Amino acid sequence: MRSSLEDTLIEAIRTIPDYPKPGILFRDIPPLLGNARAFRRSIDELVHPYAGQKVDKIAGIEARGFILGGAMAHQLSAGFVPIRKKGKLPHETVRVAYSLEYGLDEMEMHKDGVVPGEKVILVDDLIATGGTAEAAVKLLRQIGADIIAACFVIDLPDLGGRAKLEALGVPVRTLIAFEGH
Repeated sequence: MRSSLEDTLIEAIRTIPDYPKPGILFRDIPPLLGNARAFRRSIDELVHPYAGQKVDKIAGIEARGFILGGAMAHQLSAGFVPIRKKGKLPHETVRVAYSLEYGLDEMEMHKDGVVPGEKVILVDDLIATGGTAEAAVKLLRQIGADIIAACFVIDLPDLGGRAKLEALGVPVRTLIAFEGH
């Protein structure tokens, strides 16, 4: 039986079949972001386990992680650090390459975005294969962050991303899982 939170989120997440290619069910969160109740409940649930703990920074993965991460940082009285695609940040950066389905990409963050030893929560809208999140974990660790969790609204467990992060020793928090992709 689903919880009222799960019902609220399922109703607020749009599923688009065959995007970006045939056979994929794309989980689209802009309707959730536009629904004040669903957005608020999502943020409240994501931050709840960390309320009262020392959290120095929220690191959000471009672009939906910026929206969720900013709201989480506000509620936890933490700073926010953007993790962006290569070439988007104007100051000195650290960078990591990662695999995509058909090639490589790079992500980066400001070198001074996190001080070694700071407690950081990584956030994005969805965990699928985990390639982007795994790269973000490596990037944060490269500059000495203590990653206390990775948070996502949506988990696509069939694709193994959660297990990939947990194998790196990162606790994963998700709000709803969709079987199949």
